[in-house]
Amino acid sequence: MAPPSAGSLIDEIVREGARRMLAAALEAEGNQYRAELAAETDDADRRLVVRNGHHRPRIVVTAAGPVEVRAPRVNDRRVDEATGERKRFPSKILPPWCRRSPEISEVLPLLYLYGLSSGDFVPALEQFLGSTAGLLPATVSRLMRQWGDDHAAFQARDLSDRDFVYVWADGVHPKVRLGQTHSCVLVLLGVRLDGTKELIALAEGLRESTESWADLLRDCRRRGMRDPELVVGDGAVGLWKALVEVLTAARHQRCWVHKARNVTNCLSKSAQPGATKAMQEIYNAEDRAHAEKSIDAFARTYGTKWPNSAAKINDDREELLAFYDFPAEHWIHLRTTNPIELTFSTVKLRTKVTRGAGSPAAALAMVFKLIESAQARWRAITCAHLVPLVRAGAKFESGVLVERGTVAA
Repeated sequence: MAPPSAGSLIDEIVREGARRMLAAALEAEGNQYRAELAAETDDADRRLVVRNGHHRPRIVVTAAGPVEVRAPRVNDRRVDEATGERKRFPSKILPPWCRRSPEISEVLPLLYLYGLSSGDFVPALEQFLGSTAGLLPATVSRLMRQWGDDHAAFQARDLSDRDFVYVWADGVHPKVRLGQTHSCVLVLLGVRLDGTKELIALAEGLRESTESWADLLRDCRRRGMRDPELVVGDGAVGLWKALVEVLTAARHQRCWVHKARNVTNCLSKSAQPGATKAMQEIYNAEDRAHAEKSIDAFARTYGTKWPNSAAKINDDREELLAFYDFPAEHWIHLRTTNPIELTFSTVKLRTKVTRGAGSPAAALAMVFKLIESAQARWRAITCAHLVPLVRAGAKFESGVLVERGTVAA
């Protein structure tokens, strides 16, 4: 027989160490439980909580591989007065249903979200973990049901304890199987007073229509959401009509990335590079006055041959330059809806692998969990200490604070 390789020997040593540590922790937990209840006795002065051997061995999948465990058995003869049933020793380290460590349980949904099909868990992880225990596709099915419940709870949560100063709004088409043919995912993402970004709402909408956006915004208002100082969005007409109707105090900022695409589509290919550079001169200008001059220069250069391209910028002049009235440190965040677009790149990667996500509820749940996972990596807005000043009504000229305003509530 060939001697074991160094790698397999190391794995065996690690598993044996994990088994011994787990066994010692379970013994200590059982001993502490009995010690705390040592004073509980019956009429004959005999203890009601005593040791009673071990449970049958079972395999638990851990990051170190499969480990065989024999949990200590505790005989608890006390009776619950409310239910009349015997009490049980509740192990927090190894509950009776546990067949995987919490780390493995957390890894499975992440692997599914980032592209591994549920049917691929066994062939992909069996060699790595040394066992197929707890890797059945049914595990992911149960997790997806839980994700649906998590999304429903998220959409019903109270928003009165949050104050979103900036909000990005966009309708995204991740090519998942939603409820209707022309459905999309409506997303609201905001910046709180401390400068951190947070997903506000995520729901299915029809063609980014006014009714769909208005329903979502009204729902947020009912749950306590205040009017933000600025809403950033693309050129979808339905969004802006709904904002005027529901969030009446919020200012509007059009996304320059979407606007640049729409403008260049009106130009010949030879003119597109120059027009792109000219638009960069507008939204990268040092202040609003220079941006206004750059818009006039764009109209003179391209307005004669391509009047539609110049009109697309000139007609939305106020909404395209609104970000100049806010801190200069925030301009890079407020010019586009990139926070939403970048987040949905992972969603589109996942849906490309699965070619759909089953039911509409499952699709929305999967999108929600992907964004929730990405949210942990979102960085706060630059110079977050200026966000409360914006909410307090501070005045900024050329991006520089000139009047602090009142203290924010």
